[in-house]
Amino acid sequence: MDPHGSAPHAEGEINTSIPHSARIWNYWLGGKDNYAVDREAGDQYRDAFPGIDELARASRYFLIRTIRFLATEAGIRQFLDVGTGLPTVDNTHEVAQRAAPDARVVYVDNDPLVLVHAHALLTSSPEGRTAYIEADLRDPESVLAGAREVLDLSQPVALILSGVLGHVADHGEARAIIRRFMSELPSGSYLSHNDGIDDNPDTNAAQDDYNDSGAVPYNLRSPEEIRSLYDGLELVPPGVVRINTWRPDIDADDSPDAAAYGGVARKP
Repeated sequence: MDPHGSAPHAEGEINTSIPHSARIWNYWLGGKDNYAVDREAGDQYRDAFPGIDELARASRYFLIRTIRFLATEAGIRQFLDVGTGLPTVDNTHEVAQRAAPDARVVYVDNDPLVLVHAHALLTSSPEGRTAYIEADLRDPESVLAGAREVLDLSQPVALILSGVLGHVADHGEARAIIRRFMSELPSGSYLSHNDGIDDNPDTNAAQDDYNDSGAVPYNLRSPEEIRSLYDGLELVPPGVVRINTWRPDIDADDSPDAAAYGGVARKP
């Protein structure tokens, strides 16, 4: 174990009989941390919506660009990544610590398989620190209590919610979760968020089939609903947009429109 990382809790039980969103996304991204049931569900989704692999990559690239912005232009040195998912290339701490070696990152998830692989999230730079805590998105108070062991919540923190609020069915509850998190973070903190939208019939049909598979349902929202998640915060240009068009590294015209919206916003 890296001396700058914090050990995860004991391994939980992994259910390999039903598909799991973190493992399916790992499959779409070309990873190996998934099971036959996940690949089957992923293939069924792809049959209904062939653009899902591009969407998975677009979500990952959006995360990378927003973390890079936060660490460089915004000067953030503390990151709270809730709903981390399985480790892959360019995890939050790797992107942040390339720009700011002293950055501290806390990962949060409640998936036992993520817990098993958490050691890959704990390879901090010597100057910084990473930690993993097992907690639930719907319980911000517990998440923040664990985060306080690593992060100084009197100083600005970037809250990362990447493709996870869709698992909260009620839109009012999703808004309340963000408010509860941001209310405990100081002025100058940021929110980086993205989630799927419901403006594509193929995506909607694929999502309905996925939700019937036995996996934890994921709920698509309208662009207007996603924009409302940022109420009370100061949006960083270009605002809440399709994720492939948020400060792209390449011409956005070269990328297909992603069926997801996201943005970055500052707490005043």
